[in-house]
Amino acid sequence: MQSPIESYLRRLHTELSELREGTAYQGIPAMAGADPDDFAICLATVDGYVYEVGNADTEFAIQSVSKPFTYGLALEDLGPEVVDEKIDVEPSGDAFNEISLAAGSGRPANAMINAGAIAATSLVKGSGGRKGFDRILSTYSDFAGRQLSVRESIYRSEVRTGHRNRALANLLRSFNIIEQDPEAGLRNYFRQCSVMVNARDLALMAATLANGGTHPVTGKQVMGIDAIQRVLSVMMTCGMYDDAGSWTSTVGMPAKSGVGGGLLAVLPGQLGLAVYSPPLNDHGSSVRGVAASERMAADMELHFVRAARMGRSVIRESYDLTEAPSGVRHNDEATAVLAGFGHRAQILELNGDLLFAGAESMVRAVSELPDEVQLVILDVRRVDEVGDVAISMLRDLRDGLVAAKRRLVLIENEGSIADAVGSGRNDVPVFGTRNDAAEWAEAWIIAVHGGPGLVPDLVEIPQFTAVAPLEPGQIAALEKLMEERTYDDGQVIRRVGQKFGGVYFIRSGKVATTSTQNGHRFRHATLGAGMTFGEIALGGDRGQSLRVTAEGRVQLKVLPAEAIAGLEDEHPDLALAFWKAVARDAYTRVEQSFREAAVRERDQNLED
Repeated sequence: MQSPIESYLRRLHTELSELREGTAYQGIPAMAGADPDDFAICLATVDGYVYEVGNADTEFAIQSVSKPFTYGLALEDLGPEVVDEKIDVEPSGDAFNEISLAAGSGRPANAMINAGAIAATSLVKGSGGRKGFDRILSTYSDFAGRQLSVRESIYRSEVRTGHRNRALANLLRSFNIIEQDPEAGLRNYFRQCSVMVNARDLALMAATLANGGTHPVTGKQVMGIDAIQRVLSVMMTCGMYDDAGSWTSTVGMPAKSGVGGGLLAVLPGQLGLAVYSPPLNDHGSSVRGVAASERMAADMELHFVRAARMGRSVIRESYDLTEAPSGVRHNDEATAVLAGFGHRAQILELNGDLLFAGAESMVRAVSELPDEVQLVILDVRRVDEVGDVAISMLRDLRDGLVAAKRRLVLIENEGSIADAVGSGRNDVPVFGTRNDAAEWAEAWIIAVHGGPGLVPDLVEIPQFTAVAPLEPGQIAALEKLMEERTYDDGQVIRRVGQKFGGVYFIRSGKVATTSTQNGHRFRHATLGAGMTFGEIALGGDRGQSLRVTAEGRVQLKVLPAEAIAGLEDEHPDLALAFWKAVARDAYTRVEQSFREAAVRERDQNLED
């Protein structure tokens, strides 16, 4: 099943492909012929999953998107105090290539404009037998998670036409911001701008920044958190040049654009976004890149104010119905169906915030479930904050499941999520407990995969499992001793502590068995037609251990304790055969109860 996020990105890509404003950068001849129709959107999460649409593998020159990474390397090499003496951290309000240095000191305003970027590149020296640029390229490659390379034709074109940047480098040298021949540092800057990347690379580079400097796929710690903090701070205030204020207000993510058509944005702790489209606006940023970022920030609530918490998976546990059945006792035929098809109902327990990152991990987990899973049961009782983006994703998830002839089921105490997701619809069942949801799911699976009549409405005594080992004549003799009884909904049939009253055979309807501990009532099981109860006491002194209550109208046949006592005196062989059959059936049910106990206890703790 396609993820709702993939569907959203494809719709957005199709819509924004119609934007025709802007022109590919003409200042570097080797880049002037970029295809204006190239367009890719990639989103990488901090756990390394990448969504991509469009020309995600098309390579282009990284250009100014390189600046944050070189700045971070300089910070790691020299520390912020030394770097701050050469490069300020203030927004300039100027275009990316403006010749603007601080009066007196000659410091560039920040590392995101060309003057500051050239200064930052000049601060990176050779080390460990590697030249300064080799270290820069290695850092970029570590951020991308693959080996990157320089496009020599673009580099040579930069060298031939980079007169303004050359002027900036010489001005920086005149103020001793660059302390050596500026040409070497300038050529390294031209080379770093000529490194080739694709949109997927940029998304993973952004995700590495979002992940505190650790690459989400390779696991390599590429850069320390102190440098990352400074880099992201400067990106937020300065990364979009003279458009930074508007960007921070509308998008609210640290970002960097480049004249090669690339744009990356970072939501710390959650994701990295990259867009590639060559046509640029007046600020030197990709027209489609800006439009896509604005739309996604609004639609997915990616602004840092809305999505401030760390992004982690909200999936607390995931298991199928066979691992956590309801308390309903089924006949052998229905039990066999559930054993064979119970894995087609998958329960996912959610925990934490359903903002973008949490909702993304949830819909991804559901989208990756095997196609044979027909019921997706989301337990949202531990969910805290819920964003509009999560509701939108859940609705898309619901529609996708329905289209695939599958169903979404919710477990929720208060119903606010259910109300928003299932408003005006009847195809999203909602339950207050996991047991109720499991009971419904079991009935659904039995009806779909077991066929009609598998769970009978009325069961005659010879059909009960409890007496299956007996001969027909023995069963008939027992039935003559039984009494018929009828109970209405909610009526108590047996109370805790009552002496053994006989064995109860449920011919139709259902009963619930419960107990009370520390003031809380625990539901142990739901018994239906064809089941028995009361025999666990076996006539001992402990008496009834559970409360038994009718759920709806119930018809029973009871073999009273007095009749059993008489049977033992007058027909001991029949009494022995009966007790063996009943004991075997009771043992099977007790064994099942132990398997379910851990699930019930966990579920009860959650409800409390």
